[in-house]
Amino acid sequence: MLDYTYEIAAAEKGYRSICGVDEAGRGPLAGNVVAAAVIMPEGLVIDGLNDSKKVSPKKREALFEIITRECVYAIAWATPKEIDELNILGATMLAMRRAIEALPTPADFALIDGNRATGFAVPTETVIGGDAKSPSIAAASILAKVTRDRQCLELDARYPEYGFAGHKGYPTKEHMQKVMELGPCPEHRRSFLSFTGRKEWML
Repeated sequence: MLDYTYEIAAAEKGYRSICGVDEAGRGPLAGNVVAAAVIMPEGLVIDGLNDSKKVSPKKREALFEIITRECVYAIAWATPKEIDELNILGATMLAMRRAIEALPTPADFALIDGNRATGFAVPTETVIGGDAKSPSIAAASILAKVTRDRQCLELDARYPEYGFAGHKGYPTKEHMQKVMELGPCPEHRRSFLSFTGRKEWML
C-alpha cells in the first residue's frame, strides 16, 4: 500500500527535496535500461498510482501525463553498449544517477527502489518493493516503464523483424528464435546473448 512513510521519515531528518527513483528494463535482451527520478509536491495524491507492473498500459499512459504535469521529474537511461561495458547493475546505477542529476530542482535525498545504491552524490535509502510502498518511487516506476515501452516501439519501427512492439525486448521464445535466425541487431545487449552459443555475437 502506498503512503508517504518513507518521504516523511526523510523529511524528519531535515531533507527538503526528496526524490523517488526506479528503473525499467533490467531483464530484456535489447534496448536501454531506463530510470526516472520524481519529486512529488507535498500532499499530492494521484488516484490509481501504483507499481507500474500492477497497472495496465492504458492507465500507465494516463498516469504518465499526470506525473509529468504535477511533479518535478527527470528520465534518463544507459545504452546497450554501456550495459555490456558496465554490467546491468552498473548500468542501472548509472541511469539512476543520471536521472537524479537531471532533475530541474536538485534533490537532497533519494529513495531508491531495490536493495542496492552505489555512487550517488546525494544520501540515499533503498526500499525493497519500493514501487508498491512509496508514492514517489511508484511515480518513477511509471515514468521509466512508459518511456522504455515507447523506446521499444521506436525499435520496432527500425527493426520490425524482431517484434519489439510485442515482447519489449524481453527473452520470449519468439524473440530468442529471431535472434538465432537473424543474429543480433545493434540494440541487442551482447552480454545477454549467451543462449545463442555464438561467441562472435557475445563480448
